Amino acid sequence: MNAFWCEYLLIDGVAVTGVRLEVDDHGRISRVQIHGAEAADIRLGTVLPGFGNAHSHAFHRALRGQTHTEGGDFWIWRERMYRVAAQLDPLKYQALATAVFAEMLVSGYTVVGEFHYVHHRANGEPYETEHAMELALAAAARAVGIRLVLLDTVYLQGGIGQELAPEQRAFGDFDAASWLARWHSLRAALGNDDLVTLGAALHSVRAVTPEAMREVLAGLPADVPLHVHLSEQPQENADCLAAYGLTPTGVLDSLGALAPRLSVVHATHLSDADRALLGDAGVTVVMCPTTEADLGDGIGPALALAEAGCPIALGSDQNAVIDPFLEMRGLEMGERLASRQRGRFAPTALLTAATSVGYASLGLGRLTMREGDPCDLVEISTAGVRTVGSSVEQLPLTATASDVLRVIVGGDVVADAGRLVGGARPSELMADALGRLSE
Repeated sequence: MNAFWCEYLLIDGVAVTGVRLEVDDHGRISRVQIHGAEAADIRLGTVLPGFGNAHSHAFHRALRGQTHTEGGDFWIWRERMYRVAAQLDPLKYQALATAVFAEMLVSGYTVVGEFHYVHHRANGEPYETEHAMELALAAAARAVGIRLVLLDTVYLQGGIGQELAPEQRAFGDFDAASWLARWHSLRAALGNDDLVTLGAALHSVRAVTPEAMREVLAGLPADVPLHVHLSEQPQENADCLAAYGLTPTGVLDSLGALAPRLSVVHATHLSDADRALLGDAGVTVVMCPTTEADLGDGIGPALALAEAGCPIALGSDQNAVIDPFLEMRGLEMGERLASRQRGRFAPTALLTAATSVGYASLGLGRLTMREGDPCDLVEISTAGVRTVGSSVEQLPLTATASDVLRVIVGGDVVADAGRLVGGARPSELMADALGRLSE
């Protein structure tokens, strides 16, 4: 059994001094002592709950620093993304994902929801080894020690009423029934694992018909977290209205999909009626501020959605930036730019979005630093140039990933001062992975 003594621990956004955490054999907090006596424990300084990355596409990381001079919009960037996807195979993807997950871990992310749709060979044919790409992602997560919720994704058409394009064939299954059969088989293949669990995703209304969505909803267990891209682009809304007479949110509502287990990603371009539907159903909204800014998608109505009743989570999406603090900062700064007012989300609300709501959206329960919670912790330097003089409660608006010291997952120290505990540097892992992609 491990035990940690924290000089400061942020609990519900409040810095509590002298907190002792005891950890059971399953990596969960078994006892919390406020102002507990420091014993022969692992001593930590200023500690935050682990960060939950609720939306990631690991392979997009290969585009970092490669697309920023091209101008254009999301649709032009997407063509470059397809080219990277076409280069992947299980071994290359495992190397790339290992590097990406390592960077996430040393940056403070303790769980990642990987929105995964590169299932097959580039021509759509399955690999000889069943679930080869999915098992590669699971192996990558286990290798670095980060929690992974694999959001295996349904992707059946290239656009509303369109067949898959050649560059999309690796993503597709024949139909909803085929995807469900593969999903259930994958669940058995992954087995029981505290570190790796299986969720599900509908790519979008562009990629899955309402009929297929209905079949998927009926075939998934009710306790499985379900994610979907929603209204990321105005064109998606226009195409959906033309085809179905409903917005993407309206389509999901007509299928009975709007529920607390659902997380919608981006939700950038919504009507007032859309926001009300999502809020009334308690749907989580996953905002990805650094990606939405990088791709020029627009500023989503995060505060309006929160006020309507939607929990807000955060994700790194394309991984052009991997830094939970910059996602929190981006959420607040986008609101400030849109409203011309400060203090839209309090630091406590930002931290909740980045930690406990992210965990909940991935089916892991809320991470609240109480008995029974996973012992997932992030120690932050308060003596660096960015954080010295900062109130502990305001670290979400002052720190960056560079201020992360030690990272604990399931009661084990898994990263320290920018390296994995085995000594590996994420930059070296990434250099190796990118070299394999270019072969």
